[in-house]
Order: sequence, then C-alpha cells, then structure tokens
Amino acid sequence: MGVSRETVMAALAGIALPGGGNLVSQDMIRALTIDDAEAGATVRFVIEAASPEAARQMSAVQAQAEVALRALPGVVAVQAVTTAHGPATKPAAPSLKIGQHPTPQQGGPQKLTGIDRIIAIGSGKGGVGKSTVSSNLAVALARQGRRVGLLDADIYGPSQPRMMGVNRRPASPDGKIIEPVIAHGVTMMSLGLMLKADEAVIWRGPMIMGALQQLLTQVAWGELDILLIDLPPGTGDIQLTLCQRTQLTGAIVVSTPQDVALLDARKALDMFLKLKTPVLGLIENMSTFCCPNCGHETQIFGHGGVKADAARLDLPFLGELPLTLAVREAGDSGTPIAATDAPEAEAYARLAHRLIAGGMA
Repeated sequence: MGVSRETVMAALAGIALPGGGNLVSQDMIRALTIDDAEAGATVRFVIEAASPEAARQMSAVQAQAEVALRALPGVVAVQAVTTAHGPATKPAAPSLKIGQHPTPQQGGPQKLTGIDRIIAIGSGKGGVGKSTVSSNLAVALARQGRRVGLLDADIYGPSQPRMMGVNRRPASPDGKIIEPVIAHGVTMMSLGLMLKADEAVIWRGPMIMGALQQLLTQVAWGELDILLIDLPPGTGDIQLTLCQRTQLTGAIVVSTPQDVALLDARKALDMFLKLKTPVLGLIENMSTFCCPNCGHETQIFGHGGVKADAARLDLPFLGELPLTLAVREAGDSGTPIAATDAPEAEAYARLAHRLIAGGMA
C-alpha cells in the first residue's frame, strides 16, 4: 500500500513553528507530490514562507519535517525546498525629522562652514514683498557670478518653493544631512519642501527654533559666497534665534513706503539694533505701480518714505523696486523675474550690483 497524502500532511502538521501553529495550519505547504516506486515512496514539497527573511529562519523547521517524513512507513526519500511568497523587505530609508528643540550652543553666534556672508532679509510686517525681494535678489546675485544660497526661514508660511519653482523633496541619505535643491542657479532650502502643499505647521517656539537650527546646520550648503535668509515678518523667535546663534554679516529691511508699513519696519530696525546685528540697508518695495497697458506710474502706497527713514537713521538706502504685474506673475509661475531678461529684472540687477560693489555680497 502506497503512502497517502493524508498521512504526509498529518506528519507535517506535527511540525511546530517558532511563532505558533504548524506547517499545515499556517498553509505553508506547496507542490506536494508523492512518487511511489517498487523500492518505496519519494515525497517532494515546498515550504513557502511569507518573506525571504522568514524563509531564512525555516532551516530547522525544514530539517524536522524531512526527519518526520522519512520515519513514515514506505517513505525512502524526502526532497524539501523552502521559498518565500513575497520580495525581500527593502531597508527603511533613514527618517529625517524636522522640528525639535534646539541643542545647546556655547560661545555665542557661530559661523556656518563654507559660507562667506550671511544676510538676513526682514520686515516689520507681512505683505510688503520681502519673499519676492529675497528670491529675485538671490537669482540676480547668481546671474552676476556669485555662489548664492537661499534659506526660507518663514517656518509658518514658506513661499520660496512656489516662487523658485521647486516641489522636489530634498534627499537625506543618512537621516541627518539634508541635500538642498538647486533652482535658477541658487542653492535653496525651505521647510515647505518637506511638507504637503496645504499642510499647516502648528508648532510652539522651541520646535520652531529647533527647525531653524536644523535648516542652518544640517543642510549641505557647500561653498557659498552669500546665503540670504528670508525671515518671517515681525520680531519673534526666528529672528531672535538667528541673531543670537549665527554670525550674520548683517540684515536688510524691506518695507513699502506706506506709513503703516514703516511703523513696523522701524520695529524691525530696532530689533536688529538691540541684537547687535548690523543693518546693511533699507529697500523700498512697491515704490510705484506701473500700468501694464499704458505704462503710467501710480504711487499706490506713497513714495519716498523708506528713503527718508534711511536718511533719518543714517542707514544706506539700497533702492526702490516697482510693483508690476510681471513680477507677481513670474513669482507665481516659479520663475522669478530676475531670472529673465524682462525690463522689470533690471531693478533687481541694480540692487545686486550695489551689494556686490559695496562688499556686502
């Protein structure tokens, strides 16, 4: 009488698995064949594990199964193979977490290795075009031969990814060092590249300060002539942390000529003064509006207020920038106007030239 399938399966059911159950109850037996011959039966089967990792742990179970089947009456040979149901589990990519408490730092403000100059671009209030100035100035400096970095330090409202036309998440091969992205000749980094487009950052001050520290010290900036830091509006945690922990070449304050904007711009100037950060100059943005149809200039927000404040405070006035439809459309499209040969790019080119000529960039 030959060896039956039921007899073989009953023997295999007696082989316990390390994680519980047995070869039969866990449905791991495949391709079972029994070849009867005059000398006896040869039993062949496959043990199918859930993964290659699990299969590598089944050698002892396979050996027990072979011994149990050879002990059956009429069985003269057993041939078993262990295989895996799915592909090998890929190693998990290193996890980079942005937003944590800052680490202690001794010895006052520190230099960033490989970066010659660091300039913070701030404003007292939002809506004055500070981020637009930052992106266009960075591109204008790069077009004039400078190695430029741009850090979007507006953690709550990062806008540089959109303005610079970047949506690729930065790589972090080891979960520690962040590889920045390159756009329009500028090395840039923004927390916005690490988040979904509409995802809000709901962090308290310590996490914000920790995120800024990571964006400054864990990004592989490389060798730069100048790093521009686009600050959030106001005089809060980001500004305080930056000025106290990083050696800045200085700060540039952007404002519209409107009286309400100037009130807040003066507070930003006072902040930099109290934090002993040199103010390199003031920029009057949206100085005039140029009609795209007739070319007529209108001073929507007034005119000359920033220049007058610079003179009163004995600070450099770096120039006026117009409010034009082309500048807005270029920023929304991800190609700053300074990256083009449009007439509106000239104002940013002059600003970049002035910074270079004055040794600030």
